[in-house]
Amino acid sequence: MKTEAHARVRLRVKSADKHPPEISRFLHLQPRNWIGGLFVLMCSTVTGLSIYFSTFQHPLIWTLAQITLAFAMLQWFVLIHEAGHKTLFKNVRLNKFSGHLASLFAGIPFECWKTVHGKHHHWTGWQDLDATTAPLVPRRLKRWEKLIVNASWKFWIPLFSVLYRLQNYWNLPRLYRMFPRRQKRRKLTWNLLVLVAIYASAVYLIGFLPLLQIFGLALLLTLVMQDILILSQHTHIPMELSHGEAVDPFAPDEQEAFTRSLKFPNWFSTLVLLNMDAHELHHMYTSVPGYYLQRIDYDTHNEVCWWRWLWKAKQVPGEVFLFQNSHHSGFDI
Repeated sequence: MKTEAHARVRLRVKSADKHPPEISRFLHLQPRNWIGGLFVLMCSTVTGLSIYFSTFQHPLIWTLAQITLAFAMLQWFVLIHEAGHKTLFKNVRLNKFSGHLASLFAGIPFECWKTVHGKHHHWTGWQDLDATTAPLVPRRLKRWEKLIVNASWKFWIPLFSVLYRLQNYWNLPRLYRMFPRRQKRRKLTWNLLVLVAIYASAVYLIGFLPLLQIFGLALLLTLVMQDILILSQHTHIPMELSHGEAVDPFAPDEQEAFTRSLKFPNWFSTLVLLNMDAHELHHMYTSVPGYYLQRIDYDTHNEVCWWRWLWKAKQVPGEVFLFQNSHHSGFDI
């Protein structure tokens, strides 16, 4: 069923100064096994060296190793994203292997990620139907919820990155409700249990305190960075609500209106984020590998410098930033 929401989005697209090019122009931008392999090899090497130097007792060496490991874990999150789209490698098996490898450091079961993230792209723009934005549908918060959300956002406590994982990818009852097919449930459950077993084995064999020394600070820092990256993509942007009615999903070229991109330095966008910060282009051209997104000649409408966006977003209380949008709050973030 076509709705008024589609009409509003299409009117916005028609009134734009520049129309996005057709996807057919970029069919040649296919994943390359050697590029995907290079990124996985580099990230694995940096991760291994960071873990090794994190065992040192020298404060400076340990601190530098933890900071480096935090960025490596950020890239593992990016790599699981690319592998889930099958745009990291041309080879399907290589995407699957690298996705499961990345899941160890991203803290997200790969099968759960693929399934939920696919649903996210299908329903982007409908906040209550998109599995990743549904928890932030506007509602009256309890007093203790306001205190926790506001304090976490103000003091850089990465609450959202943790809840993002727990609510969307580790919550089996919710996953079962979203995906009722028995075969799908079995795959999600086994992937989750295997990842738990690996983590539990690491704690048993290495010990909790040594693991805390190796990963503790790095995990905190990478979750803080992922808070910024994840929340920048769709939060506080006006979206539609289906209110339980049957609605049609927005087409990829219509999803630009519900997505925000951050502008980082080119070297950081390319070498660390694989252009995941160009989130509008990613939603519009999901079949294009992240490392090729910069070849698309189109200036998106919601791109903003990362530090300008972060400074403005941090001026807004967490409860307003997360559970409202710019139409309701009056904050243009």
